[in-house]
Amino acid sequence: MRILATIAVVSVLACGTANVFAKDWNVSVGGYTMSGGDYYGGGTTSPTLAFNPPTLSINVGDTVTFTNLGGIAVAHNVHADDDSFRCSNGCRGVGGATGDPSLAQWSSTVTFTKAGVVNFHCDDHGNMGMTGSITVNAVAAVGQNIRAGISGNWDDPTPNQGGHGFQFEILPNNGMLAIWFVFNPAGTAQNWIYMQGGYDPNSNTTTLPAFLEQGAGGAFPPHFNSSSLNAVPWGSVQFTFTDCNNGTAQWKSNAASLAAGYADVTFPIQRLTTLAGTTCP
Repeated sequence: MRILATIAVVSVLACGTANVFAKDWNVSVGGYTMSGGDYYGGGTTSPTLAFNPPTLSINVGDTVTFTNLGGIAVAHNVHADDDSFRCSNGCRGVGGATGDPSLAQWSSTVTFTKAGVVNFHCDDHGNMGMTGSITVNAVAAVGQNIRAGISGNWDDPTPNQGGHGFQFEILPNNGMLAIWFVFNPAGTAQNWIYMQGGYDPNSNTTTLPAFLEQGAGGAFPPHFNSSSLNAVPWGSVQFTFTDCNNGTAQWKSNAASLAAGYADVTFPIQRLTTLAGTTCP
């Protein structure tokens, strides 16, 4: 149970661009209009040589679905001026599609992954004004910059992972201390992995060097002997905070820790406790 795991970790203690809020936009391709006549016919049908809307402003990670309205024997496609996509009844390069102008009532979706302006046209009717433009805006990274309010105890909220976790202290002069209370690969002993380094207050991520205390002097006082302990470099841990209560820890082993069985892992972290007098954000 998470409650029991939380109590256990707290007792022991006494952890980069995509658009999370991506949106799909729709652009109609072609179609037709009728003039004269009535419901029973007799009027004139004319093709619509346009994209609707002809311009869009979207964000990186958004998608645009182009849909051919059909209804008259005029073939259309949508072709980026920079040749980054060419679509109709499928997009070129996907499943054998060519993106050639098609009479079918087709629908194709394009994902926009970088900022900039993308102009597009219909190959058959671009010279008749059937053109459009999409402005793709950059999206700021989602995350919580590191600050004093990050301090506290955090664990892994994944089921059956609540028995290990981190204690964070945000220190003066952009320093950060983290202690990972965990266990050795064999599952036969507890390990305390110590990390300390700097951080950028304008960033939501930092990488700290990690050290493992080794030695035979870890006896209960008064028999404790600090001179017999040795802090061994053990790799690094990258902490990324998505908000004030959630983040990710990514452990990167060095050669010695890999040889000792400490595999590289990435896992979510979630806050357990908050220090009095601190706020976040």
